[in-house]
Amino acid sequence: MSKKNKLIKRLYTVPSDFTYDELRQLLKYFGFREVETGKTSGSAVKYYNRELGVPIYIHRPHPGNIVKKYVLRELIRLLSKEEL
Repeated sequence: MSKKNKLIKRLYTVPSDFTYDELRQLLKYFGFREVETGKTSGSAVKYYNRELGVPIYIHRPHPGNIVKKYVLRELIRLLSKEEL
């Protein structure tokens, strides 16, 4: 099983220790790129898939690196909706 498939499988289990780095890698696999929104964006990060025309807004976790479960559930919902 490839790293991509392992990461996707892990996402669908909605783990409590999914890191922001794993999330960034997963979004990259699906063609999303981080968009710089300026100095005032703070911890809000926008990812955009040009082919689909779909934006994803994510709150960068701090002070830790663990993504909240609601973010994972929303990502699963979006990926299912877009059939990715």
